[in-house]
Amino acid sequence: QVQVVESGGGLVQAGGSLRLSCAASGRAFSRYTMGWFRQAPGKEREFVAAISWSGRTTYYADSVKGRFTISRDNAKNTMYLHMDSLKPEDTAVYYCARPDKAGFITDYKSPREYNYWGQGTQVTVSS
Repeated sequence: QVQVVESGGGLVQAGGSLRLSCAASGRAFSRYTMGWFRQAPGKEREFVAAISWSGRTTYYADSVKGRFTISRDNAKNTMYLHMDSLKPEDTAVYYCARPDKAGFITDYKSPREYNYWGQGTQVTVSS
């Protein structure tokens, strides 16, 4: 059974930084694209960033481009999201997710492409 577990959320002032981690169980972590999503109160879950199985290709939502960096360490079965220059509008529960399908996934921005989700970690940015 695949499990993904997020950690690293917290309360930070605007302009600050946080690093989220996502630890994944199960075999062959290195075969899968991985994604970060977030959901603010009263809003739909939205794409934040994704990273290819090799780590060579990354994708970002326009709202976080230039401020957030996604990375992965396949030897540790772990993915990261380093967040800089945080804004109050970044406040949300952040989720990591893994699809069932190995390799490239076409619609990496869609939550429907991902089958395994963590419980989420709260990020709160105060103004």
